[in-house]
Amino acid sequence: MRIAVDAMGGDYAPDVVMQAVTDALVEIPEVDILLVGHLEKLSYYIEKYNLKPSSRLEFVHAETVVEMADPSTAAIRAKKNSSITVCAGLVAEQRADGMVSAGHTGAAVASSTVKMRMSKGVDRPCLATVMPRINGKWVMADIGANTDCNPMNLAQFAVMAELYSKKLFGLSNPSIGLLSVGGEDIKGNELTKETFKILSRMPINFIGNVEGHDTFTGDCDVVICDGFVGNALLKTSESLAQATFSWLRDAFTKNAVRKAGAILAKDAFSELKKHGDFEEYGGAPLVGLNGVCIIGHGVSSPKAIKNAIRVANQFAQQNLPEQVSSRIYECGVEKSAFAARFHSM
Repeated sequence: MRIAVDAMGGDYAPDVVMQAVTDALVEIPEVDILLVGHLEKLSYYIEKYNLKPSSRLEFVHAETVVEMADPSTAAIRAKKNSSITVCAGLVAEQRADGMVSAGHTGAAVASSTVKMRMSKGVDRPCLATVMPRINGKWVMADIGANTDCNPMNLAQFAVMAELYSKKLFGLSNPSIGLLSVGGEDIKGNELTKETFKILSRMPINFIGNVEGHDTFTGDCDVVICDGFVGNALLKTSESLAQATFSWLRDAFTKNAVRKAGAILAKDAFSELKKHGDFEEYGGAPLVGLNGVCIIGHGVSSPKAIKNAIRVANQFAQQNLPEQVSSRIYECGVEKSAFAARFHSM
């Protein structure tokens, strides 16, 4: 497998990306890497990490970078030769089997969607991410690729996230819930109420509506929502986690006795932090494309980017895009037939 890696994407790029590529070449021997970025600006880091072109590593020049302040459309309009767009193009041209970027999320979504196109039957791709819960982990989709959705979109997100959960956790029949403001099917807005009807008729393990308090304490494996709600929940969760650790740190450093207790509980705190560590999976896959795209967090570390390369390789080997398309048709929610099939519900 050949994975295109955006060397310029992320708050700490290119340094952390170059380190991640160095580690990936050693720890993931089945992966070859196309390192994409402005080669002159990368020259210092190429020398720093002693990276040389080889049968497993190729450098690909990209003239520009999509900055965080740029609009998402910059990747397909003003900056068509950006590192993100070049990565997507390499996958579309089948020079790479997947791409990884920790850069501008909107630009990565726009460029990969335009370049790779959607899998057959898919209307829009969705971003799926892994979240922690009391007794394990769960998948949420969408987390920001689509802020305005219709029932068909959410029905397809359910199929995509179900497949992602199966691949990532080895689940045979993951439970799927629809995020709403009440457990009853009459609760919610028009979008969730119409989506509930559709999900109830699909050959999936749909368990009904789930509320916000169920997400981190319940047993639901997959939670579906539109990208506006999903992104708000994700960012709130990240902020709450940071605040909680800050409160704990302040509480345990108020006096000598508490400091001693904190030292004794150091392993417990490390275990707690690891439970919600996004670096294990590297990033969020943009599922539903005719290609593999993993989008990392802007603050991704070398470990996170390395694991994103690993996950991209795994999905490319399993031919995830084709499996998504097949499952979409199996569930009867393909774009071409959706309107006629569910219009009378």
